[in-house]
Amino acid sequence: MNEVSDLDISDRDDGDEIHALFRGAPQTTAFRKLRKRLVRETRAAIEDFGMLRAGDRWLVCLSGGKDSYTLLAILHELKWRGLLPVELLACNLDQGQPGFPATVLPEFLSNRGVEHRIEYQDTYSIVTDKIALGGTMCSLCSRLRRGNLYRIAREEGCSAVVLGHHRDDMLETFFMNLFHGGRLATMPPKLLNEEGDLLVLRPLAYVAEADCEKFARDMNYPIIPCDLCGSQEGLQRAQVKKLLNEWEARAPGRRQVMFRALMNTRPSHLLDPKLFEFSALWPGEAVQTDEDVPNLRQI
Repeated sequence: MNEVSDLDISDRDDGDEIHALFRGAPQTTAFRKLRKRLVRETRAAIEDFGMLRAGDRWLVCLSGGKDSYTLLAILHELKWRGLLPVELLACNLDQGQPGFPATVLPEFLSNRGVEHRIEYQDTYSIVTDKIALGGTMCSLCSRLRRGNLYRIAREEGCSAVVLGHHRDDMLETFFMNLFHGGRLATMPPKLLNEEGDLLVLRPLAYVAEADCEKFARDMNYPIIPCDLCGSQEGLQRAQVKKLLNEWEARAPGRRQVMFRALMNTRPSHLLDPKLFEFSALWPGEAVQTDEDVPNLRQI
């Protein structure tokens, strides 16, 4: 991870001037440090994974959860400081869940002067019609949501769909793939869609979930819970999260060590012949090294 010092951020602080998304922020040293850490880690991920192309327009997806509020605020902070030369369009996809507070996000964004688009698409009815009662809804819900977000991005002239997945989401996805999918894979921080016309970006790749939670709570953002899949019990992701929490409790810092491992891949010490040419490995012949194979962090 590239190191970005606190001076890079504090030098751009202009007295009491702040973005409207930080209105009412706690005036404490602890919160100031948290904000700087979030900005530093987000900026580092944007740089490390080559997310930035000046002049682009990003569709920043806002669900109303703690992670997407954090994403929106930190990206606007970076833009406010002149460190993110892109246009930002916040977007909420109202999927028609019963009881969804449809006025919360429009009022929140309008009151803070954030350019936004609210889109209503009743994917809830589709999911509940296709998935039997008690079945896992996440996969279908996610596909429908992603398809609509891609459409909106194209309509708005955006080059990227920006999501609020953080470090812990990526770790959980890695272990879900390991335990249930039979592959070593996770959410990449930068992905080109199948059509090749849109990027999917995850600038919070280095950010811990606990920091998102504390930030959103300290800012008193109006959190909207997911009433579709978020309330289902026994989900694989919930089980993996519980396992990671137990590991972290026994050995604090283990999450960060495991995350660093995802950025330190050695194909020659795994078992995938598509990534390393084991058949060419013989004494006395030219040896392929890990430096000769594609950098997995770029995919």
